[in-house]
Amino acid sequence: MIPARKHRWFNAWFAAHARARIHGTFGAVLARGVDAASALAAEAPLLLVVNHCSWWDPLVVLHASQHLLGVDGHAMMDADNLRRLPFFALVGAFGVDLDLPSDGTAAIRYAARLLDRPGRAVWIFAQGRERPSDERPLGFRAGAAQIARVARRARVLPVALRYEFAGEERPRLYLAIGEPVAAPLGPGEAERGPGEAERGPGEAGRGARDTEAACAAQEVAVTAELDRIHRAIRKVAGAKDLPLDVDGFQYIHRAKPSVVGQAAERLLAHWTRPREPLTPRLPGGGRGDRS
Repeated sequence: MIPARKHRWFNAWFAAHARARIHGTFGAVLARGVDAASALAAEAPLLLVVNHCSWWDPLVVLHASQHLLGVDGHAMMDADNLRRLPFFALVGAFGVDLDLPSDGTAAIRYAARLLDRPGRAVWIFAQGRERPSDERPLGFRAGAAQIARVARRARVLPVALRYEFAGEERPRLYLAIGEPVAAPLGPGEAERGPGEAERGPGEAGRGARDTEAACAAQEVAVTAELDRIHRAIRKVAGAKDLPLDVDGFQYIHRAKPSVVGQAAERLLAHWTRPREPLTPRLPGGGRGDRS
């Protein structure tokens, strides 16, 4: 496992770079659940379980941590990619070889140690690799569920990302953060609050921390947020302009139309517009207005 080497000043600079790249590429960034998640981060550490669908995901996660949620963010990353791009360690990424069990165990314990106080957050791309956002099932790995099992103080939030081309030149970025995912309860086990210690090995059945059930619950929650994004997109499909609020999604960023591009478009339309009505020509050179 490769530990993070987070550097405050580099993190601030690279997060600003990520925001600039996002704002320069996407015509709109729409998000929901940000305020609630930010408020929850002040009370407990956050384990953010997110789908992985694009090269942009790490930059979006960094931007969300620094500028939207205001948390000390970390993220699990494939060890080979972190060796290739070591600067991500300076913004909180820690590397794990997903095919090496001992590495996975060390990464789970490392992530749990990071989630030791409010204001901390760990992002997990639970699919382990990039997959289309409309693929079902999402195919979550158990890592996030195993971290949640160890980091009992953390609140688990489902997060969905989707990038959508629509009736505009530039694509839109959708970010949806859902309600906390409760750990499934085992038979006869009473629910405990976040961070509450187990009362004893005989009282706390292992069903509540069953990794398979927790992983399934997380996947269902992220799928629900992806479906929420899909419904919002369908509601505005074909609309000339996006409303300010659709199913709770609000603008985080909206690019101004290009003045030069709009002027060039109008000029081209003026130059290429026919000056007189066109008469259709028949095959062989005849004119369509002859009787």
